[in-house]
Amino acid sequence: MKQTVLMEKYPVFELELLKSETTFQSVDAIIAHLKEKIDAHPVAAFIGIFDHYAHTKGLPEGQVAENIKDAKLIVFCFGTALPNPHVMAVRPRSIGVADLGDKFVINFMEPPMPVATQAMEAWVKGLRTA
Repeated sequence: MKQTVLMEKYPVFELELLKSETTFQSVDAIIAHLKEKIDAHPVAAFIGIFDHYAHTKGLPEGQVAENIKDAKLIVFCFGTALPNPHVMAVRPRSIGVADLGDKFVINFMEPPMPVATQAMEAWVKGLRTA
């Protein structure tokens, strides 16, 4: 898993996972696995799944790179406190899963909460089974 800064301001964690390195063979299977992790977590709350691929393909001027076969986000929240309204700007969280044919790209923006970062990183790294 690598950590980068996207567009010079967004800290992103990303894992490129060859399909030969995992038992998961579809975006939906990975999303279902991540939902199980979210549901089992004592603080995380599942919100929904967004089909980014279908949404973008369905737009009159939507553009999707040719190598992207599927792309979905699982959306959830780790909010353990609401000390002020400003923290809502960095919630909820999401993990993106894209199918590029021979591999998956799984990524998320670094949360401001270390416990959330640790959990999300463990969930994503746990997808590698080989």
